[in-house]
Amino acid sequence: MSSLLNESDLIHEVDVVWLEDTNELDYVRQALDKTPRRTSKPRYARDGRMVGYALLDEEAEPDPDSGLYKRRVFFLLPHDRDSYPHGLYRQGAPGEAVDPRTIQPKKPGTKTPRSQSGHKPIASAAT
Repeated sequence: MSSLLNESDLIHEVDVVWLEDTNELDYVRQALDKTPRRTSKPRYARDGRMVGYALLDEEAEPDPDSGLYKRRVFFLLPHDRDSYPHGLYRQGAPGEAVDPRTIQPKKPGTKTPRSQSGHKPIASAAT
């Protein structure tokens, strides 16, 4: 799913757990994943790394068909700006990327100038 999450997707969130310090991250990708539990660290099956996840309240109900809960997960891929500053996302950001400083339980994160352009000047490659 994209960064265009609705607050209705997040009504059962009670907290966001960060696995890394987000002060140095210009953006994180966010997605709704299906997990077997409301709390605890979910499994991660993408390239890259999980940097955070949401915890759900006791009223959250699993999907009746799958028995899984929809939870927000925050992650970065190997080609994202934090690991590859001169790469594809030197300027701009992926569609599902938001500024981690804008993330709160029950509120979708938002794009900011920092998430789109970075907070540090990136030196041009030497020629």
